[in-house]
Amino acid sequence: MAENEAKKILGQQQVLPVLKFIRNFIDENPLCVCSEEIRFIKRDLISDCDDLKLKQKTSQILLKTVQDQYYMNLRITVPDKYPIEQVSIDTSDHNWPELLKTNFLSQAVEISRQCVQPPLKRKPKDPPFEPKPAIRPICEFLIRDCIKKYPRQTCPVCNERALSENPKDIVTQPFDAKFVERVYCGHLFHHGCLDQYLKTPPFTGGKKCPSCGLRIYHNKWKVTPELAEARWAHQEARKRELDEVVDFLE
Repeated sequence: MAENEAKKILGQQQVLPVLKFIRNFIDENPLCVCSEEIRFIKRDLISDCDDLKLKQKTSQILLKTVQDQYYMNLRITVPDKYPIEQVSIDTSDHNWPELLKTNFLSQAVEISRQCVQPPLKRKPKDPPFEPKPAIRPICEFLIRDCIKKYPRQTCPVCNERALSENPKDIVTQPFDAKFVERVYCGHLFHHGCLDQYLKTPPFTGGKKCPSCGLRIYHNKWKVTPELAEARWAHQEARKRELDEVVDFLE
């Protein structure tokens, strides 16, 4: 575009007019700094049922992403000094469980932070830290790894859909058997299924996710493998005692 502008003033002073043209173009189109990432989102991440809008005046990318009956409206604000400065992410509307929405956005913010801030503990062989574009990894996580995946993900224990097919039927009581829990590895479980799974053997080395084999971590279940096994053994002993009493009475 700058080259075409220069051709319009052949034989005249070109440097200052072209620089002024570039400055004005950037001021009017601040999202041009992430045009490649936007092109990637359109080509590889969203489908016909989704929607992407660019707000040049506010330097915002508006995304409505849909999977089955679930949707989330995302707003990504790109700072003037992108990619040196951190982008901000929020949602204007959604019909996901509130816990999952909070988890999605929190992790997206962390991805954004890691793109502009060096790690607290740098390894000796690591190259010098350089800020990198964050929009692509943020959208890959939110769209591909969350919004498009979770509506159809099954609970690894019962093999039924973790989320209700209709968002209006989402269980909101935290200790209801069908309440959806997201563990550290990213898989979804029903609360009742996860609770039963974590309280039954084997316990050695900690309970592993049946889907990926990674150890399960969750704030609601912080019992060590040794204590979990001891509790299970105690419950089994009580069951045997009750069975013996029943047999004796019969």
